[in-house]
Amino acid sequence: MAWLDLPRGYWNPVSETMPRERLRERQFDKLKVQLEHAYAGSRFWRERMDAAGCPPDTIRSLADFSERFPILTREEIIAAEAVDPPYGTLPSVDPRLAVRHHQTSGTSGAQPVRTFDTARDWAWAADMWATGAYAMGVRPGDTALVAFGYGLFIGFWGLQYGLEKIGCRVIPTGSFDSEKRVRLLIEQQCQVLACTPTYALRLALTAEEMGVDLAQSAVKVVIASGEPRPEATKHKIEAAFGAFCGDTAGMTEAATIFMFECAEEPGGCHVIETDYLEEVIDPETLQPCDYGQRGVRLMTSLGREGIQVFRYWSNDLVTKRPHSDCGCGRTWDLYEGGIQGRHDDMRKIRGVWFMPSMVEDVVRKFPEIDEFQCQLVNIEALDTLVVQIEPKPAVREKDYEPLRQRFAAEVKRQLSLTPRVELAAVGTLPRFEMKAKRFQDLTAAPEAVKN
Repeated sequence: MAWLDLPRGYWNPVSETMPRERLRERQFDKLKVQLEHAYAGSRFWRERMDAAGCPPDTIRSLADFSERFPILTREEIIAAEAVDPPYGTLPSVDPRLAVRHHQTSGTSGAQPVRTFDTARDWAWAADMWATGAYAMGVRPGDTALVAFGYGLFIGFWGLQYGLEKIGCRVIPTGSFDSEKRVRLLIEQQCQVLACTPTYALRLALTAEEMGVDLAQSAVKVVIASGEPRPEATKHKIEAAFGAFCGDTAGMTEAATIFMFECAEEPGGCHVIETDYLEEVIDPETLQPCDYGQRGVRLMTSLGREGIQVFRYWSNDLVTKRPHSDCGCGRTWDLYEGGIQGRHDDMRKIRGVWFMPSMVEDVVRKFPEIDEFQCQLVNIEALDTLVVQIEPKPAVREKDYEPLRQRFAAEVKRQLSLTPRVELAAVGTLPRFEMKAKRFQDLTAAPEAVKN
């Protein structure tokens, strides 16, 4: 594969290859600084630490912090911000020091989380992105196209500056449609593309309709972020672009990314452990998970000064693996498969655990399928998975029903669930540039669905 020739290396060799014992010491040193800063500057955090009986000078170790410090939820952030909008009692510095404002997209239906970054915060955020992009093989002199709307959602804003920090020529395409972006990729001989996994597939389909073979383009790295990315989706993107597709994940509450997939393709993403203290806990018992056990990640940022978060319930489902599972030399542990899904999207259907990303994994194995949506509905007192699939325009109508049947059989084989699969007309299902929303739980509807 062409991307096997991608350059290896470290953006910050000392941090990325630090012995684990020294890494833990550094995390604790940074944590103490962060706690003291929050206690001195943030009314929210000072009151919270006092109420929990754990002011900074009482935290003796990382284990002590994990055992005693309370978990922070999104709802608590929103409530604190409502006290005195827009940022409430959360800030640890005067908001007048802010150089940027961002807020969550609100796709979950809740009030957005609003946040700001100081100049120091933003330089740190860019450095986190540079760390991830460099690990994927991005180098000075590369040309990068960022397919992102550049709005209030933090998205790829930090990557723009991270790429500049590496020394790339960056092409922002906020107002461009897919055809214009494909033309720019070719005209500017871009080596790097950044977008969501869903939008990468949309660009590939657009290029195919234009008669453009993106596998013959100059693109060597596709930086994917913004939503869970099953392995089948990764392979489909890599085949379409003839390039390495590297996974990342970040969040507005963090200001930047906290993990990335290196060019060694270890089957997961390295956590940037010098700058984040990450815990994985069982969502029911709230006890720590061992390597190989799936749980919810709690995030503590060790690099942000404006609005800080400690033990933040991310809602992300992850499975931690030891750093030794990757041959790149980094001493940072991995999240297997990156973000596997959202805890609030997990459902048990007739005794079987289900996540929307599982359906996507099946969809991407069917080149005839363009888009999909899935719903959990109650049909005659039984929870039922309903999947709508939209065939590509080139698929002949006489092949629709065989496709539907083959897809239903594969879902049943892989998920141990019998779905109801429906065909959607070409061009009717929603398209997404940023976070794709393809799942709805309608089981709380007032009346059951009838056949």
